[in-house]
Amino acid sequence: MRRFFKMAVLIGVFVGIAGLSAYLTLRLIIKSEDMVVVPKLVGKDAVYALDILTDLGLNIKVRGFEYMDDVPKNHIAYQEPRPGAEIKKNRNIQVIVSKGSKILVVPNLVGMDIRQAYIIMEENGFSRGVLSRTFSERAAMDEVISQVPPPGTVITRGNSIDLLSSLGNRPITYKMPYLNGLALEDAILVLERAHLGLGQIRSVQKDDLPKDVVIEQDPISGCQVTSGTLVNLIVNRAEKSRILDHGLSLFHHRVYEGFLKKHIRIRVNAFGMLYDLYDVFLPPGEEIWFLAPKDPETMVFVHQDGELVSSHSFFMDLMKPFPVNLK
Repeated sequence: MRRFFKMAVLIGVFVGIAGLSAYLTLRLIIKSEDMVVVPKLVGKDAVYALDILTDLGLNIKVRGFEYMDDVPKNHIAYQEPRPGAEIKKNRNIQVIVSKGSKILVVPNLVGMDIRQAYIIMEENGFSRGVLSRTFSERAAMDEVISQVPPPGTVITRGNSIDLLSSLGNRPITYKMPYLNGLALEDAILVLERAHLGLGQIRSVQKDDLPKDVVIEQDPISGCQVTSGTLVNLIVNRAEKSRILDHGLSLFHHRVYEGFLKKHIRIRVNAFGMLYDLYDVFLPPGEEIWFLAPKDPETMVFVHQDGELVSSHSFFMDLMKPFPVNLK
């Protein structure tokens, strides 16, 4: 009986020890699943560090930003807890992110497009300074010609860089011709030969000045103008001798014969506005029919390959058929 009792005690002790061992082992396993080893984050990109901690079940908390000469911008400069420490999941890892070096070397922006230069300046921590522009025969439009400070200069982050960019080639200038006293058709021909554009045409009635000629122009004669400048004209019209019908009038133009398509542009000056009714390329022999306002102020101009080939004024002759094939 005593022997049986002893065996029972030994078996109980063994079962107890086995159970305790199993409990401790299971608790250690569970505990190890809740604990993770803190990785080294110093020197890593902030976004990359966030990915690492997320995979480990840890959180990142930015404690601040500081200038660091030996740590690149947007990289981790300090962490707490230190690498190798064991902490539970869902805990925070506090970090300080580097703002980069406070002392920077000015990059070479000469030869870049101004928009690209601004992007590089922003990425490197420089602010925009004064932007000046000038004409240049060597640099393309918006190309950086020079900069201040020059490339290679050491300055503090946040300082500005002044740029000088190109406006392209200096435009050719012309002396504004004298148009006063010319018939409107002759004035338009002078403008085209001078590489100038026709702007608005306005009519007035002044008895003390010649009739049906230009009496004012803008810009005035003698001033410097560039190619394509629009010139506004005021024409002194004679008093209307008859009542003109209002409404629309049908016009017709036939493209001159040839082998290649012609650039046809039909411009209408009406109600104080000048607009293009047609601006197309048409084959030789093609016919165009169009409507224009029947008004004393209305004028119609037909250009073919950049040359004025015909014009019509309601005021001068309301019933006159529109010229066709004047060439």
